[in-house]
Amino acid sequence: MAKENYSFDIVSEADLQEVDNAVNQVKKEIMTRFDFKGSKSSIDYNREEKKLKLVGDDDFKLRSVRDILANKLAKRGVSMKLLTFKEPQAVFGGCHQQEVDLVSGIPQEKAKELVKIIKALDLKVHAQIENEKIRVSSPKKDDLQAVISHLRKIDFPLALTFNNYR
Repeated sequence: MAKENYSFDIVSEADLQEVDNAVNQVKKEIMTRFDFKGSKSSIDYNREEKKLKLVGDDDFKLRSVRDILANKLAKRGVSMKLLTFKEPQAVFGGCHQQEVDLVSGIPQEKAKELVKIIKALDLKVHAQIENEKIRVSSPKKDDLQAVISHLRKIDFPLALTFNNYR
């Protein structure tokens, strides 16, 4: 009988529906909060391009919108490591605007770093880079569990998600 192999994938991507829900909550909070009354502050989300656009009357309001977003994303289980903030820019009428990109996928150099970390565990696992994800396989489920728990403990610069566990 052939030996069974178990596996899982390591990815770095946001649940787009949770991001959408968090953005809608931010919009509601901006509309109802007293300190945003009469303000031009807003947030826009382009799901296809995976981009957010934050707008505030001034730097303080922009920072407040960013803090509200961070809070709502945290409550929905979306890591801030998945967001790349660009430099705020002054736009029309003295407002400030900041674009935010949602990170999707693991860059090649970070994937190689993760594979080294996994191999350093000296477990009987095989880690393979496939495009923007890493597939880890092993004949023992316990070894895969050990890899997952170790990767959750370390502070890696990317938000890691483990899926397709079979």
